[in-house]
Amino acid sequence: MTASSSERPIGPPVDSRPVPRPERVTMEGRFVRLEPLDAAKHAPALWSAVKGADDVWDYLFDAPYADEAAFAANLAQKAASTDPLFFAIVDEASGAAVGYATFLRIEPAHRVIEVGNILFTPALQRTPGATEAMYLMAKRAFDLGYRRYEWKCNALNAPSRRAAERLGYTFEGVFRQHMIVKGRNRDTAWFAMLDTEWPAIRAGFEAWLAPENFGADGRQKRPLAELRRAASARPD
Repeated sequence: MTASSSERPIGPPVDSRPVPRPERVTMEGRFVRLEPLDAAKHAPALWSAVKGADDVWDYLFDAPYADEAAFAANLAQKAASTDPLFFAIVDEASGAAVGYATFLRIEPAHRVIEVGNILFTPALQRTPGATEAMYLMAKRAFDLGYRRYEWKCNALNAPSRRAAERLGYTFEGVFRQHMIVKGRNRDTAWFAMLDTEWPAIRAGFEAWLAPENFGADGRQKRPLAELRRAASARPD
């Protein structure tokens, strides 16, 4: 006997109106700002920051570049793209570009968006600005009305997996033999955060980034995960 449609679980109704696509806008923070990638403006500083640091390309689709001209030409192609949509990460203190990141796989109808193609140069790695850059992008995505914000990485990329979990993403599994990258197999680890989870994640970010969370030596007083747990435990 076939069950009627009213007896089958089909998921709760949701607001199905499409949301806006992210635009080329500047996202201001205390440590960094994200601004639309511009090869002429950002290539010299980025090249200076990555030159000789070939390991930053290990898990990206790019290979190390032979010279600044080749790097700048590729950066110009990236800057023209709309999906992925590239943003330079600019250090507020020095005014120099120290990385880039993108919104990609942008699906306004389903209200799903991904962050990826993340280049953190050695000058940005393990700094408050790196965390703030990821906060600013997540905030922008949820402010636009996206329901799901994704992070994917090579399953062998242990630092990226740790970063995703530290930032508040939930691990959802591994897609085996998902891609061939630079002639090698890539299994892809999937992570995501949802709009219903964002308020506590956002509160954790903002408490961590607050000036009072850093000592005179610039070190954090309380870790991000602890502050997120504290935010989650607070009653609405």
